[in-house]
Amino acid sequence: MGSLENKSPIFILMGGIILAILALFPWLGPPVYFISLLFTVFLYVILASSWNMIGGYAGYLSFGHVAFFGIGAYATALMMKGLDLSPFWTILSSLPAGGIAALIAIIIGYPCLRLQGPYFAVITFCFAFVVELGVKNLDILGGPEGLWLKSLDLPIHLSRSILFEVMLLIMILTIASSIWISKSKFGAGLRAIKEDEEVAQTMAINAPKLKILAFALSAFFPGMAGGIYAYNLTYIHPDIVFDVMISILVVLMALFGGGGTWLGPIIGAVFLTLVNEGLSTFVKAEFARIIYGCLFIGVMIFMPNGIMEFFKKRK
Repeated sequence: MGSLENKSPIFILMGGIILAILALFPWLGPPVYFISLLFTVFLYVILASSWNMIGGYAGYLSFGHVAFFGIGAYATALMMKGLDLSPFWTILSSLPAGGIAALIAIIIGYPCLRLQGPYFAVITFCFAFVVELGVKNLDILGGPEGLWLKSLDLPIHLSRSILFEVMLLIMILTIASSIWISKSKFGAGLRAIKEDEEVAQTMAINAPKLKILAFALSAFFPGMAGGIYAYNLTYIHPDIVFDVMISILVVLMALFGGGGTWLGPIIGAVFLTLVNEGLSTFVKAEFARIIYGCLFIGVMIFMPNGIMEFFKKRK
C-alpha cells in the first residue's frame, strides 16, 4: 500500500476526477447538510495535512495547532470589523489571516523548537490554552461573549456553496504543499531531523531553519481555514475555535492514516470525520470522547506508523 504514493499518473487522474466531482457537488442541488458535512471533511483534511508538515515529516508532535486555527478565525473577524470589509472581501482576508498565524508560529517556534519529544508537545499544548485565555480577556476580541460576523446576503444554499468551494481550494493547496514537501529536499531534510536531529546537523542540514519553516507552513493553512470556518459560522467564540478536542482529533487523524506521508492524513481525516459525525449524531458527547480516547491508544499501540504502514506489513 505504501507504494501507491509512487504511482503518480494514476493518482493525478484519480485526484482530478475526485476534485472535479467535489467542485460540482454543491451545484447539483444536494441538501445543505451534505454540503456542510463535506465542508467539515475539507477542514479536517487541511488541519491534519498541515499538522503532518511538522508532526509527521519532522517528528515534532504539536498538540496546540488549534491555536493557529483560532488565530486565523479571529484575525479574519478583526479585519472584517476594523476595515469594514464587504462579505466577499472578507473571504479573501483569510489569506492574510494565514500569514498572521504563520508569523506567530515563527515567533513562538524559535524558542519552542529547541525542545524535543514530550517537552515540545507540552509547551504547544500550553500555548493553545494561553492564547484562548488571552482572547477571553480582551474586549477588542469580544471577550468571553465572542464575535458576530456579517454573512453573505445570499440564499443559504448559495452562500454555503461559495464557502464550500473556497475551503476546497484551500484543501487542494494544502495537499499540493504536502506532496511537494514529501518529494523535495526540504522534506528529505525534515525526515533526517525526525530520524536523528544531531546526525542531521553533522550532515550540514540546517535543522533550526527547516523546523521553523515547516512550523510556519503548518500554521499558515489552519489560519486560512480558521478564517473561512468562522465566516461560515458567522459567529466565533474561544470555546469553539480553541477547543482542545480539535488538536487531539487532528493528531489522531494524521497518526491514524500515517504521519510522514502525504496520503495518510487525508485517509485519516476523511475516515475519522465521518466516524465523528456518526458518533455526534447517535452517541452522547461523553461516550464519543471515550471512544476517541480508546482509538488514540489503539493507534499508538497497534499502528504507530498509521494504517498505510499497518496494511503494508500485513500484505
